[in-house]
Amino acid sequence: MGSTSLYNKDGHAFILLEGFGQGEMVPTNQVVIHDGNEAILLDPGGHKVHYEVINEVSALIPINDLKYLFFSHQDPDIIAAANAWLMLTEADALISKLWVRFIPHFGIDELLIPRLHGIPDEGMRLKLGNTELIILPAHFLHSAGNFQVYDPLSKTLFSGDLGASIGPDYVEVTDFDAHIAYMEGFHLRYMPTNQANQCWAEMVRGLEIERIVPQHGAIFPDPETSRRFIDWIAQLPGAVEVMKDGYKIPGADT
Repeated sequence: MGSTSLYNKDGHAFILLEGFGQGEMVPTNQVVIHDGNEAILLDPGGHKVHYEVINEVSALIPINDLKYLFFSHQDPDIIAAANAWLMLTEADALISKLWVRFIPHFGIDELLIPRLHGIPDEGMRLKLGNTELIILPAHFLHSAGNFQVYDPLSKTLFSGDLGASIGPDYVEVTDFDAHIAYMEGFHLRYMPTNQANQCWAEMVRGLEIERIVPQHGAIFPDPETSRRFIDWIAQLPGAVEVMKDGYKIPGADT
């Protein structure tokens, strides 16, 4: 666990908080984007890592600078500690409009609900300090209501679970072909269909991308490695294609 500043120029910075998790938990990455005196925290995490993450964030920026909490989707490793973050900060929370009425099941206090805002399906632009972030639709990758963040200043795509890797002991991908082994099983099972993969790839090819930062595992640190990932996911089958012959009644005669 630790923090690494990956971009810092003219008052705009982002810091990677890498590898938070313990025991059987899937390790997660959190990201703080800071511009002027406003900041956003991407995918804050669950209860078990909350105090570690908030201590790390507090050491990096004044906690009152935290204007937004961004939840790419509804998984517990992303949003389970939402109530604590809303209670300890004055930040507004952003998540797909599909999940706004589900999130209170994680125990969000009724008085905090007005600070939970739904993102429309088409995404949005979000002013942060003196810049503007782009909230990109990435539906079905892997959630029905799923979003990513693109930072035009650092030219960084924060891709949530897309691009996640499980198990590597390095922070940056240097050998893409070797790295596939850490990604393939997850993507074949959790990303539903190649059609969604292709739609996403076509969209992000219109962006200038210096790096891709997933929520789990190693990052793609340069344009070439990022392009390799985009090309790879575009041709990868999804779970529907891989598992279509698995829809059988258990125990029934074949």
